[in-house]
Amino acid sequence: MQVGTLLEKALNQTFLSAEEGEFLFHNASIAELMLVGNELKKQHKKHNKVTWIIDRNLNTTNVCIANCKFCNFYRVPGHEEAYVTSMEEYKEKIEETIKYGGNQLLLQGGHHPELGLQFYKDTFKGIKEMFPDIKLHSLGPPEIAHISKLEGLTHTEVLQELNTAGLDSLPGAGAEILNDRVRRLISKGKCTGREWLDVMRAAHQLNITTSATMMFGHIETIAERFEHLALLREVQSEKPENSKGFLAFIPWPFMDDGTLLKKVKGVSNNVTDDEYIRMIALSRIMLPNIENIQASWLTVGKKTAQICLHAGANDFGSIMIEENVVSAAGAPHRFTAKGIQEAIQEAGFEPQLRTQEYEDRALPENMEEQLINY
Repeated sequence: MQVGTLLEKALNQTFLSAEEGEFLFHNASIAELMLVGNELKKQHKKHNKVTWIIDRNLNTTNVCIANCKFCNFYRVPGHEEAYVTSMEEYKEKIEETIKYGGNQLLLQGGHHPELGLQFYKDTFKGIKEMFPDIKLHSLGPPEIAHISKLEGLTHTEVLQELNTAGLDSLPGAGAEILNDRVRRLISKGKCTGREWLDVMRAAHQLNITTSATMMFGHIETIAERFEHLALLREVQSEKPENSKGFLAFIPWPFMDDGTLLKKVKGVSNNVTDDEYIRMIALSRIMLPNIENIQASWLTVGKKTAQICLHAGANDFGSIMIEENVVSAAGAPHRFTAKGIQEAIQEAGFEPQLRTQEYEDRALPENMEEQLINY
């Protein structure tokens, strides 16, 4: 294998194998990867815009039996800090979200052993009755798989019911690394990698837009990262022509502060800025059939995320009016609506507010700046 030959293949949007991607990770310079990642981005995005969104990450419950070793957010059933969010709490927080210009909820929670399909249908219907224009970018494949097991239903049946109740799109939560050696060690109670992919296949067949993620920098090998990317690309290739499938890919480094992985296993996040930028560029190179690549400013900070906009990323994600899960493991960064636009402009791009479907959205009039700090 030769770096130049592989990069030329990538520029032609030819699928590289996982082994070829790993070879580039180890042998290509960051300058070469950034150049190719940026050129591939331009093939998808023939303008100078970088998109962003205003939404809020709300949690249905913190009760979970998955026992992920990287999660500080969950509580076991019966814990004194366990909760299930009430409809009144949703109302209050959605009203505040709208005040700050948001029109979407990223609604997720834990694997609660007693909350089945009817609970989520009632929750979605209740929210939509109060706020019919709010978009629900909600749950994720592990939660769909968990509900399916509780109810004895297929993934398709659960997704159809939730879609009818108000689910608009499905986040790529819980992917971590889609290799079961890794999953058994860090999140044994979650669905397998194959189940995660099968839920996404089912969502795409139902024309439910999804996103994909990767949490890396813990116990996975470099080869397993590229296996993960190749699997996502394969599922995207299978989607029906009328389906958007995976509309975005978001990679981020493992946040280790206070996690069992760090305290018990001694596993720390050692992903450097250079390595993160490499992974952004290689994500663009490995995933020519996924249109949008998002830089995770929440985990890597403003400056590194800005560089990623020159390495293949075209999206800056959300200001995240509220986020409780990754922050609980040490992600310290925050943006206001003004701040995220200034950061995009500083990097040399034009900020463009978007919807979850990556459609342009005008800045809301009389939008209040986010003053709260979670």
